[in-house]
Amino acid sequence: MTRRTSAHKSPTATTLAPSTVHIRLEGLETQHQRLLTQIKKKRTEVNNFVEQMRSFATQIYQRTTPKVKKINAIDEEIHTLFNEILTKKKLAKQTKHKIAQIYHNLQVAGIISEKDDEEDTEFDELFEFNEQENEIPHGHRQQQYQPQPELESPSAARTDESKKIRSYFLRLAEIFHPDKATDSETQMRHTEIMKEINKAYQEGDLARLLEIEKKHEVGEVIDSNSEDDLTRKCIRLEQQNEFLQTQYETLKKELRSFKKTPEGAMVSECKKVKKKGFDPIDEISLQIESQIEIISEIRDYVKDFHSAKMTIKEFLCGPAVLRSKNQSMIEDFLDQILEEMGE
Repeated sequence: MTRRTSAHKSPTATTLAPSTVHIRLEGLETQHQRLLTQIKKKRTEVNNFVEQMRSFATQIYQRTTPKVKKINAIDEEIHTLFNEILTKKKLAKQTKHKIAQIYHNLQVAGIISEKDDEEDTEFDELFEFNEQENEIPHGHRQQQYQPQPELESPSAARTDESKKIRSYFLRLAEIFHPDKATDSETQMRHTEIMKEINKAYQEGDLARLLEIEKKHEVGEVIDSNSEDDLTRKCIRLEQQNEFLQTQYETLKKELRSFKKTPEGAMVSECKKVKKKGFDPIDEISLQIESQIEIISEIRDYVKDFHSAKMTIKEFLCGPAVLRSKNQSMIEDFLDQILEEMGE
C-alpha cells in the first residue's frame, strides 16, 4: 500500500515543480521557430531581389550596348571638335571664353561627359557588369554607374554574435568532418553537410547553422523532467533568439539598402512598367535612342562651326535642339502650374 502511494505521488511532484519552466520554454521555442521562418523568408527575398538586379543588368547590357557605344563615340567626337576649336581657331578672347562656357555647360548639364585632368574613364569600365560587385548599368551614357556596396558579414560586425556563430560552427564541424566518417557513404554525406556549414559560417548565418543542427538532431539531450536541464535550455534559447532577432533586422536593412540604390529603384520601376503592359528594356532603349538624336544634333552643330558652315553669332546662340528642349520644359512647367491653380 505504501509503495503504491509513493509511486503515485512521485510523478505528481516532479511534474508540478518544472511547470513554470515548461511554459517559459514553450514560449521561447515558439519564438525561436518564428524567427527561423522569418529569417529564411527574408533571406530568400534578399537573394531574389539581388538576382533580379543581376538579371536586369545583363538584359540592359546585352540590348543597349551598341547604342551606348554609339553615344560614347559621338561624345568623344564632340570633345575633339571643341578641343580643336579652342586650341586651333583664331578667336577673340571674349568669344573664346563664351565658346568655352558653352562647352562647360554641356558637360555640367550631363549632355556630354565631363572632362578633367584625370585619365578618361573608358566605356568598358562604365558599362561593365561585375556579378561579384553587383554593378548594374542604367542605360544612359551620362549617368554614373555605382557598384553595389559589398555587404559586411554580420559575423564581422558584432563580436558577440561572431563568437556565438564560431562556437556553433566548430561544434558542427567537429561532428560532421568527413575525415571522421567510418565509411564512404557517410563521408560523402558529411562532405555535403560541411559545405552547408561552411557557407552558413562565411555568411554569418546563425539561423542556418541552427537549422542544420536541428535537421540532423545533434543538439544537447534534455531531460524534460529536469528543471536544471530545462532552465539551461531556456537560457540558451533566449541567447539564440536575441542573436536571431539581430540577424533578422540585419536582413531587413540589407533589403532596404538594395532597394534604395539606383539599381534597386530601377528594378522596382520596371515592375511597375511591366504591370502597365510595357517592356522596361524597350523603354530604356527608346530613351537611349532619344539621347542619340540629341547628342547627334549637338555634334552636327559643333561640326558646322568647326568647318566654318556657321557664324560665331549663330554658334553662340547654342544648339537648336537644346533651345527647343528648354522651351518644352518651360511649357510643361506652366501647364502644371495652371492645372494646380485650376484644382
